Amino acid sequence: MDITQLPITDISKQFYEKKITSKELTQLFLNKIKDDQNHDKPLNAITTLMNDKALSMADQADQRLSKGDKLPLLGIPIIIKDNINIKGVPSSCASKILDQYVATFDATVISKLREAGAVLIGKSNMDEFAMGSSSEHSSFGVVRNHVNRDYSPGGSSGGSATAISANWSPIALGSDTGGSIRQPASFCGIIGLKPTYGRVSRYGLIAYSSSLDQIGTFSNHIEDTALLLEVISGHDKMDSTSSSVNVPQCLNSMRKELKGLRVGLPKEYLSNELSPIIHKQIQQSADYLKSLGCEIIEVSLPHTEYGIPAYYIIATAEASSNLSRFDGIRYGKRIEGDNLNEVFLQSRSTGFGNEVKRRIILGTYVLSSGYYDAYYLKAQKVRTLIKQDFVEVFKKVDILLTPTSPTTAFKIGEKLNDPLQMYLSDIYTVNVNLAGLPGISIPYGKDDKGLPIGIQLIANYFQEEKLIQTSWHLLNK
Repeated sequence: MDITQLPITDISKQFYEKKITSKELTQLFLNKIKDDQNHDKPLNAITTLMNDKALSMADQADQRLSKGDKLPLLGIPIIIKDNINIKGVPSSCASKILDQYVATFDATVISKLREAGAVLIGKSNMDEFAMGSSSEHSSFGVVRNHVNRDYSPGGSSGGSATAISANWSPIALGSDTGGSIRQPASFCGIIGLKPTYGRVSRYGLIAYSSSLDQIGTFSNHIEDTALLLEVISGHDKMDSTSSSVNVPQCLNSMRKELKGLRVGLPKEYLSNELSPIIHKQIQQSADYLKSLGCEIIEVSLPHTEYGIPAYYIIATAEASSNLSRFDGIRYGKRIEGDNLNEVFLQSRSTGFGNEVKRRIILGTYVLSSGYYDAYYLKAQKVRTLIKQDFVEVFKKVDILLTPTSPTTAFKIGEKLNDPLQMYLSDIYTVNVNLAGLPGISIPYGKDDKGLPIGIQLIANYFQEEKLIQTSWHLLNK
């Protein structure tokens, strides 16, 4: 039995039966991460390894375990995406402009993890400022897919997804702006949950696109997803967009039968552009849900095709605004110049990578005088139409079943020089963010190359419980 592959409830049982300590388990995970550095193609999934801090937290957890303390994540290691602040630990966003920045406060999710007894063991690699779908846009270098190291793990949360796939920790946090949790989960053959916008506080998450960003979870076991969601959810006075809707008890209800559940298949998501083998897996999963007593209904989301252009206008516009603070004076690494404008120019041109610059330029353009109405305002109107599509559909169904990505993982470098093709990797995920809905990707078979296939479930606002229930049945058929 490999304890590093067990679900959290089973690991906790091992703790209380004194078969292993949190410190011993943490050291096992740290050793796995360090050993991979000797591989001829390292996964490169970690930016900061919190070795001493992690072992110290594990020691404290063991002391509490010896007293019989009961906390949901007591002694359980977790990896955090490198755009979420941990006090006293570098927060780089995988960008040169923040390579000397050390966080001065904990994000709210980190405070909640500490309260739950979790052991923070490292920060994960990512696309710079979460802008990317392949984890190739990082100042720390490319992240590789644990399933096949020649392939991309997806992005932007590719480091967290790779770490879970490699069993470097039972759980990890990522962020999802247009699919950055669900697409990597699909490529890496794991579970990735993007909660409803506002379910989880964004305080301490370094912003890419504030109206789209949402912190979410990675795991190999759906019960771990349920447990972690319960821990990190809830209202936060530090985040004005944080919701006060009650946190669901997903762990207790996930085995509830699905008889009578209305499952929608959006016809726009099952077009000819979809890989045939992924289409087959969607149909098989629908057939299985039907065998459990679910009603399968074809539905339409007519504005689906406008999601990508609307997303890349809104997201880049917000990125242009959010990243303006990284100028070498207020925030970010400073490169000296002859005058103030030269400092701005040198600091930003040296500090930001090409993809970030591309999106800042695009975002600045769509917000500029004479183009605001033609692009940004129109994109916001399209966003409203996309949201209304989902509102209407959820009057007819309880949950939607779709692909996560139009393809399985692509090779590293394959789409790097074709940004448009890269952006289209998110065609089935961006609309969920535009509408603010919860979505989950779960592994469901493999293609003829042995690469994982992910299927996506989408629920109505604050209905993560239905996502987890449905996922549990699909994963335990």
